[in-house]
Amino acid sequence: MTSDPRSAGNYRFTDYHPSAGDGRAELLAGLVASPKTISPKWFYDEAGSQLFDAITRTQEYYPTRTEKQLLINHAAGIADLCGPDCVLIEPGSGSCEKARLLLPAIRPKVFVPVDISADFLQQSARSLAQDMPWLSVHAVCADFNRSWDFTKALPPGRRVIFYPGSTIGNLEPEAACGFLKQVRDVLEPEGAAIIGVDLHKSTPRLNAAYNDTDGVTEAFNRNLIQRVNHELSVSFDPQQFAHRAFYNEDLRRIEMHLEALTAQSQSSEGQTITFESGDTLHTENSYKYAEEDFIALARQAGLQHQHTWIDAEQLFSVHFLRVAS
Repeated sequence: MTSDPRSAGNYRFTDYHPSAGDGRAELLAGLVASPKTISPKWFYDEAGSQLFDAITRTQEYYPTRTEKQLLINHAAGIADLCGPDCVLIEPGSGSCEKARLLLPAIRPKVFVPVDISADFLQQSARSLAQDMPWLSVHAVCADFNRSWDFTKALPPGRRVIFYPGSTIGNLEPEAACGFLKQVRDVLEPEGAAIIGVDLHKSTPRLNAAYNDTDGVTEAFNRNLIQRVNHELSVSFDPQQFAHRAFYNEDLRRIEMHLEALTAQSQSSEGQTITFESGDTLHTENSYKYAEEDFIALARQAGLQHQHTWIDAEQLFSVHFLRVAS
C-alpha cells in the first residue's frame, strides 16, 4: 500500500488507496448462485444510507438509540478503562457520530477514523476536527477487512479499537471470531477494544425492529434491487419483490430476504439472472448474542472481558475487552 498524507492543524488524512475489487463480478456471482445471496455492504448507496438513517429513528428500531444512551451514560467509566493518551481507532467510522459521544471523556492522544470511502471520510473527519480543536484527528482511508497495516504508522500509545453498532453481528460467528483475532493481533499487550453487541431477546421484539410499521426497513431492503439494476445494467422491478425479515431462533439471527412475487429474468455480463416466483435473495444476517456467549467468543479470539454495560431493558450491550494475558 502507498500512503498519501495531508495535514492541516489538528487534522491529518492518509489515503492508502484501497482497491474496491471487482464488485460487479462479486454481485453477479451471488445473484446467479443457489441460494441467491448478496453482501449487506451493497445496501449503502446514497439512497440506502439515507433510508438506514431513517430506520434508526423508527419507534421499533431500538439498537441505535439504546447504544447511544449507553455511551452517554457510561462515557466516564469507559474513559477510565481506556486510560490517558490512548490511540482510539474506529474501523468503519462513517459519520463518527457515536465516537463524538465518547471523545470528550476519553480525550485520546489521537483519534483515527478509518473508512473505505475517501470523500465521506474526509468530510466527517474534518468536521470533527473543527468541532473539537483540542483533538488530533488522523483519518485513514483503508480497507480494514483486508489489512491493518495502516496501524504501523500511527503514533505510539495504547491502542483502543472502537467498533459500535453491533456491526459484528453481520458476520457469521466463525467470521466474527476471525475479526476479533485480527483486532487482538493489532493491539499491543496493553491494548483494548470497545464493541457494541445486540442482545438475544424475545422474537416479537426483534421481528418488530426489522418490520417497522412505516415500511422504512422494507424500502431499505427493496432499494437493493435498484442498486443491482444500476451496477449490472439490468431492469428488475423492485415492486415485484417483497420484504421478508424474521428472527431465526435456532441460529439466533435476524434474516432479511427479498422474495420474488413474479418470475423475472435479466441478462448481464453474458450471464442470466433468473427469479422464479417465490425465489428469495438473502440480503443480511444480524446475529444476536447472550452476554456470556459473546464473552466466550471474545475469549476464543484471545480477548479478555473487562466490563459490560447493558441497558435496563437488556436490549443492547457495550463490551470493554483487553488482550488476554
